[in-house]
Amino acid sequence: MSNKEYIHPTAIIDSSAVIAPDVEVGPYCVIGPHVTIGAGTKLHSHVVIGGYTRIGEHNEIFQFASVGEVCQDLKYKGEETWLEVGDHNVIREHCSLHRGTVQDHGLTKVGSHNLLMVNTHIAHDCQIGDHNIFANNVGVAGHVHVGSYVVVGGNSGIHQFCKIDSYSMIGAASLIVKDVPAYVMASGNPAHAFGLNIEGMRRKGWSKQVIQGLREAFKLIYKESLTTVEALERIRAEILPEVAEVQLLIDSLEQSQRGILR
Repeated sequence: MSNKEYIHPTAIIDSSAVIAPDVEVGPYCVIGPHVTIGAGTKLHSHVVIGGYTRIGEHNEIFQFASVGEVCQDLKYKGEETWLEVGDHNVIREHCSLHRGTVQDHGLTKVGSHNLLMVNTHIAHDCQIGDHNIFANNVGVAGHVHVGSYVVVGGNSGIHQFCKIDSYSMIGAASLIVKDVPAYVMASGNPAHAFGLNIEGMRRKGWSKQVIQGLREAFKLIYKESLTTVEALERIRAEILPEVAEVQLLIDSLEQSQRGILR
């Protein structure tokens, strides 16, 4: 149990919870059974941490967030499933993160250094990477995989089982029903691909050679009259030897289960 100095007297904490000594627990928070919270984490007021939840270090969770509640999948019958949250995440007001289901390893997982803005929902069995930004009112359905350094615009919805690969960007109020390859910008309802996240690459200091190589790969996939197999053959032969970063784009196409946005 934490040092009483950091826990507000109105908080309710299950006796099985393991909380680092310097965790701050604000007024009227509720922490359920089998919860672990790492050092330096702060819970503002009225935060509910459901059972079977592991939260890492230096996270900040704002008021009225629900973290680790049972999922909304009708197939769920009360089995032991988990939510894992990494380090240095910011979870803003009214966000909801649900535990997994046994049909998909029983785990919902959120990485580190993510920003979940107001009213973001992460459903059961999602796998979220690192350094992502989900703007207000983003809804992520079950079994979705999101890479790292992804930006999802406000009021967007992501269909279950979709994959949003790393360094991509989703415009506001978009509906994602297919996989979004790495580096791609997408928007619309339903969403379509319309370019590369060039500004994101520049902000990360990527070289002109890398950016140009990815531009050429994008053209082969989306703008030439090539099949996906033909585009991949040319990307491997013409671009990959000089631009290693294109391998992530190749993987996006080859590993897609739902098909990519067009």
